Amino acid sequence: MVGKSPVLPPVLRPRAGPIRLLALATLAAILLGVFAPATAQQAAPSTKLPLSELPDGCPGLVSYAPRAVPASLRTVALEKDQLRLTFVGHATFLIESPQLVRVATDYNDWVRPPVVPDIATMNHAHSSHYTLTPDPAIAHVLHGWRDDGQPAAHDLTVKDVHVRSVATNIRTYGDGTERHGNSIFIVATANLCIAHLGHLHHTLTPQQLGEIGRVDVVLVPVDGSYTLDVDGMVEVLRALNAPLMIPMHYFGRTTLDRFLARIRDTWEVEFSDTPSVVLSKATLPTAPKVLVLPGR
Repeated sequence: MVGKSPVLPPVLRPRAGPIRLLALATLAAILLGVFAPATAQQAAPSTKLPLSELPDGCPGLVSYAPRAVPASLRTVALEKDQLRLTFVGHATFLIESPQLVRVATDYNDWVRPPVVPDIATMNHAHSSHYTLTPDPAIAHVLHGWRDDGQPAAHDLTVKDVHVRSVATNIRTYGDGTERHGNSIFIVATANLCIAHLGHLHHTLTPQQLGEIGRVDVVLVPVDGSYTLDVDGMVEVLRALNAPLMIPMHYFGRTTLDRFLARIRDTWEVEFSDTPSVVLSKATLPTAPKVLVLPGR
């Protein structure tokens, strides 16, 4: 059900916690070499696989200059059970698989990763979440909406990465509802499932939760107004029950702190000094945790 966001009270600034989840190892990796150039791949047709055969087995408007990711960000080779996640800014993350398939989420004209991705996912609630003129070198451009109003229903496998989408609704500027206007994209690689909630405007139905299935990492918008209100987003996170939650889509520390103040009695909060982290099943927290990567 699409709902309006309530006015939420101000909060106190939280204190930073220790850096974990290989953040120090990632920082060391950053000092070793440059991003390898991404090569454009020939577009391949989407391959729909039964869940048992998937590679991993897993069932706002920008009002400021986007935060630039330094060109000196560096990478080392990933093990077969590792992926690299980099917060580029706003709602854009770069996900890199062991075979260096690169996925950019909510790819747009304002905030872009420093390399050309192989796969770009988009949503169209605001222009900071999509572009109609993507880099032509991107092999797979996945819109999270369809012009005919039907669910996008993507199901794509590229090497060791599987990407699929689950449709949700969005509010329109006239306070109506656009059915299937947003997609939650689930990226599966290295035996991990990452769910990018996109521009989510409502809590999830049992059917949508079933379509999403088990996830290990949730990339969650926490602005509390343009997307879902904070209490509603907490309900979504409780339902997904992922070990790791990473905030995105906030406008400075005020909106981030409001979200963190609401959840820090429920989940541990940690801060990373670097926007990039290497994840594996073995390094996931044993209890649900919120990891804040530097960005906006």
